[in-house]
Formats: sequence, C-alpha cells, structure tokens
Amino acid sequence: MAQPTVHAEPPRQGGSPQDIVLSTEGLTMEFKGFRAVNDVALRVARGTIHALIGPNGAGKTTCFNLLTKFLTPTAGTIRYNGRDITKMRPADVARLGLVRSFQISAVFPHLTVKENVRIALQRRKRGDSFDFWRSEKVLRALNEEALSLVEAVGLSEFAEVPAVELSYGRKRALEIATTLALDPEMLLLDEPMAGMGHEDVDRTAALIRRVSKDRTILMVEHNLSVVASLSNRITVLARGQVLAEGDYATVSKDPRVVEAYIGAGHG
Repeated sequence: MAQPTVHAEPPRQGGSPQDIVLSTEGLTMEFKGFRAVNDVALRVARGTIHALIGPNGAGKTTCFNLLTKFLTPTAGTIRYNGRDITKMRPADVARLGLVRSFQISAVFPHLTVKENVRIALQRRKRGDSFDFWRSEKVLRALNEEALSLVEAVGLSEFAEVPAVELSYGRKRALEIATTLALDPEMLLLDEPMAGMGHEDVDRTAALIRRVSKDRTILMVEHNLSVVASLSNRITVLARGQVLAEGDYATVSKDPRVVEAYIGAGHG
C-alpha cells in the first residue's frame, strides 16, 4: 500500500472513542449463499471523519448500503446514538440526523443553485411536503438560509446559475449543500471524489474538512491521499471482513493491508 503525497493539514482529532455515534455488531449480508459482508463490527466516534476503504470486491459498497439502510442485513445490528435502526427505512433514519449524501440529495438540473438548496430546506421544515404551491413571498423567507448554505460550500458566485451549468465538482458541492439543508448530525459520503480532476478533489476535500467541524462523517473513498489527509480513523475491509483499523500511519503499514492492496493491483 503506497504512501500518498499529502498536501493538506493533518486530520483533526475527534471526540472520545467512547462517544460512539454509529456502531454495528455482527453485521452480515448474504446474497444467495455468498457473504458480501461477514460479521463486521464498526465503531464511528462522534466528531470524527472515519473512512471505509479496501480493494475492489472487499464489500465496501454493500456495507455502506447496509449502514445507510438501502439494504437490510441478513444478520447483525446497526445502532445510531444507541438506538437500534437495523430495520428502519432510509427516510426515517435521515429524520434522526443520519443522512447519505450524493444519493439521497437529488439535484434539479434546471433550477438554480439557490433554488435547489431552498427546496431541501422546504423539505426539512415542512416534512414530506415541498409546498410548491406556496407563494413566492412565503418561500422567499428561506432565501437567507439557502444563500448561507450556498456560501458555506463555496458556490456564492453561482447562486443564480442553473445546476445543469455547473462543473462536475461544483455539482458535488451543491449536493453537499442540499444535504446540509437537512441539518444532519452525521454525513455518509459515497466516494465523494469519484470522477474528479485534481482541482475539484482539492476543493471538495477542503469542503469536507469545513463541514466536518460540528458533524461526524463516514466516507467510502478510493483516493488514498484524501483518506490520509482527512481521516481520523480508517477501517479496511477485505473479502467482506474487517482486515485492519486505526489511523492511516497504522493501517498503511499493516502487512495484511499491504498484501490485500498489492494483490488487488493497487500501488
């Protein structure tokens, strides 16, 4: 497992390891006899950025889909703030403050950046009703909060630009803004750097660092430079099981991790 070049500041230290916001016990998922996830125990400490990594076929996506409730496990328990959410629906856990970005936060391409964020705010404040029928005067009251979120993700100069005209990286930033509009306690990011050029990667990494200051983040990510620079703790999966866990310096030197990545063709 090669050591990446890291230009960002070192990751901040999170809260007490005993203050666990998301945890699993015996998390298992079988597909027609094949165990894609096998007896995974995970602990995500409050106020940290926790990365889930591993070679292709390691079970990361399945595990992430279990944690975000897009799949129901064959066995095991998922707890959020001590509450059993194993059988809850994605929308229900989102209301508790556990929100998956880039998947649940749809962007309306022909609405402006501000309008996209305002719609997300409407959903949070009005429940399942987006209240499209309400007057512009009533909806305008949300503009200030929407613009504040737009500014937070670095899109102020694009506030009146239709989302369809944004670059790929800035669309991702907009998706984070619409997710933040739901006021999540914990963000789950599914490969936030996928498909990005170097400039967008740097911009998005800086954004994740900013929004993490009063939130917990769990992310699946292949870019090891990003993982090394952002993460407080890393869980490495291989063949559906936890192979190693710790900070980047620890897991990157673990012989089992090195073998798993080299064997999968990762440098």
